[in-house]
Amino acid sequence: MNALRNLLFTGMICGMATGSVLSQQKDLVSYVNTLQGTNSAHELTRGNTYPTTALPFGMHTWTPQTGPNGDGWKYQYAKNKIRGFQQAHQCSSWTNDYAVFSFMPVIDNLVVNENDRATEFRHEKEIAHPHYYKVMLENAITTEMAPTERGVHLRFSFPKGHKSFLVLDGYTGLSGIEIHPAERMITGYVNNGRGFQKGWKSFFVIRFDQPFTTQGTWENKENTVQPGALNAEGQGKGAYLQFADGVTVQVKVASSYISAEQAARNLQGELGADKTLEQTKARAQKTWNEHLGRILVEGDSEEDKATFYSCFFRASLFSRKFYELDQDGKPYYFSPYDGTVHTGYMFTDTGFWDTFRAQFPLNALLHPTMHGRYVSALLDAQAQCGWLPSWSFPNEQGSMIGNHAISLLADAWVKGIHTFDPEKALEAYQHEANNKGPWGPANGRDGYKEYNSLGFVPYPKYREATAKTLEYAYDDFCGYALAKASGNEKYAKAFAEKMFNYKNVFNAATGFMLGRDENGNWKPDFDPVEWGGPYTEGNAWHWVWSVFHDIEGLKGLLGGDKAFTAKLDSVFSVPNTVKVGTYGGMIHEMTEMVMANMGQYAHGNQPIQHMVYLYNYANEPWKAQYHAREVMKRLYNATEDGYPGDEDQGQTSSWYVLSALGIYSVTPGTNEYVIGSPLFKKITLTLEDGKKFVIEAHNNAAKNVYIKKGKLNKKEYTRNFITYQDIVKGGHLYFEMSDVPAKERGLGAANQPFSVSRSPYR
Repeated sequence: MNALRNLLFTGMICGMATGSVLSQQKDLVSYVNTLQGTNSAHELTRGNTYPTTALPFGMHTWTPQTGPNGDGWKYQYAKNKIRGFQQAHQCSSWTNDYAVFSFMPVIDNLVVNENDRATEFRHEKEIAHPHYYKVMLENAITTEMAPTERGVHLRFSFPKGHKSFLVLDGYTGLSGIEIHPAERMITGYVNNGRGFQKGWKSFFVIRFDQPFTTQGTWENKENTVQPGALNAEGQGKGAYLQFADGVTVQVKVASSYISAEQAARNLQGELGADKTLEQTKARAQKTWNEHLGRILVEGDSEEDKATFYSCFFRASLFSRKFYELDQDGKPYYFSPYDGTVHTGYMFTDTGFWDTFRAQFPLNALLHPTMHGRYVSALLDAQAQCGWLPSWSFPNEQGSMIGNHAISLLADAWVKGIHTFDPEKALEAYQHEANNKGPWGPANGRDGYKEYNSLGFVPYPKYREATAKTLEYAYDDFCGYALAKASGNEKYAKAFAEKMFNYKNVFNAATGFMLGRDENGNWKPDFDPVEWGGPYTEGNAWHWVWSVFHDIEGLKGLLGGDKAFTAKLDSVFSVPNTVKVGTYGGMIHEMTEMVMANMGQYAHGNQPIQHMVYLYNYANEPWKAQYHAREVMKRLYNATEDGYPGDEDQGQTSSWYVLSALGIYSVTPGTNEYVIGSPLFKKITLTLEDGKKFVIEAHNNAAKNVYIKKGKLNKKEYTRNFITYQDIVKGGHLYFEMSDVPAKERGLGAANQPFSVSRSPYR
């Protein structure tokens, strides 16, 4: 870390060290640095995050804005000017944002243009925690923000002796503004984002505690100003206010997708009782401490705690609540799928290609009630638009590949979360698997006819065809698992054969998954380090492991346990060479793999993130323990360079959270978490019903990464996995750690995690 990061990190830790141990535990939010991962750009991402000020899974978040309106990189650590403080929802820099508007305080002269009003700042004058963001700009204006679920409490402190203006920017797209000087209020709406239902609006209500001395409207294309105007509607319409010189202004904001009346209800319900920003801040701090306190970690490394809780924070933002509470406190929502209002719950802003792997299995452990509502809402979304979501933002975008809604549904069901009709879920998936939807490759199934007739998706007829084949086979397993668990033999039979289709793209001569054409011919001129073509954002070294549900079968293809672990070893030992393939140039995922310097291991993207845990399936679990700890140590920290690639809606953070607990969800759709190496000496999970599950790692240390022996509830435990049911009933998992591998522990099929070809359903 550079000197600045050392200063910031030391200051944060020293501040926590002044209190008692108890106060440190309670104020877990102090460990969180929301600037983690913000040092990102198109060419290289260290998270692609922004300093999010929000409550857990909140409908809206707030952030400072360094990039121009419409830019996906809304905040970049290397930039030195802030041009606004905005309502945000973005879950990826590659997808821009929606329902955005922003405020910018200005002194001396009214300046509305976003480039001209941008003001220099320094990170030394920035405080960035989930419950509170503060920055003093170089012109001496201080901005503070504290969040609610559907709004924010801001405070702008203008320097004495200077004219004080506040600019409201309507961002891109259609917007409407009404200024109410007597009520010290602005109402309005924005309509920005892609693919929304016609007429969709995000309504907002803004209340100020100071009177306006002047006001007017403006538009941000030509930057024309209408002094004295009280309303405007059109592209990029905004407002400006002037206050008394050198004043401090508190601003309360709330938004609604349903109506202006609901926005006012959200404001009153969430901010009505708070007279000061300190009250909102304290309430948000309490909420986050309770949330983060669901996992209490204890150990010697304050740096590891900062990384853990910063990642836990990121894992707690998505999927985002998209519902609101009516006058009776009952949930309802404006559907982004059919454009009408429905009762019940809805969630959005996630891409299942990323998040089925760890983010949702983590939620299933910690938040089963919310998770139950979520999976039930998947079927509501399907009823409203005809398709299961795959990449919602906030409606279906169809990005990436696979049909992973079935992974969430199957995973919830086998873990005892029965909030939906499994017959309807299987019907929806059957439709998904045998049709192509109107949005993107992941809406419906690209190449479904050939997949059904040939047993694989042919390449080059379909781009990324081998990756699609592998993920379709896994999804078909999830359909099979849900059918078996719910007693539906018709659908179990329908998916039983197709879940082994991964074998049809395995090339024994090379030992990799390859592209095949419609005649069964293998892709010529194969090179395992070449990216793209039949693979999604990776190469053959990454995709050969994507048989989540049947590692036993994959071992057979690769030649048995020894050959399998030797190939796993090779991932780390071969050179980190890149051939750009069909991408035509270096993409950031390639650059990140090279920077990691761990051979062909590319943790910055999802396809290979489970790979380190596969040693557990082949009688060398100690290697999983070693590599899991190495990845945590080498590729994560709590600084602006904190991630090895895109954070991706909580997935990369959830990998760290689960791995720090010493477990990981290799096969969502089963009730098992595979064991790695816990990072802390003691971890206490407080489950939703109040039960405790304690993971104790005696003699844990940076070099003591190996499990010498284990006990579950005082009984010897040699399995390389633990079940969801064992965790949620509460208990005590004990490990004795060592710096020497225990090569005789955890061997044999009985200790290995689930593989469908060995145990079709257990």
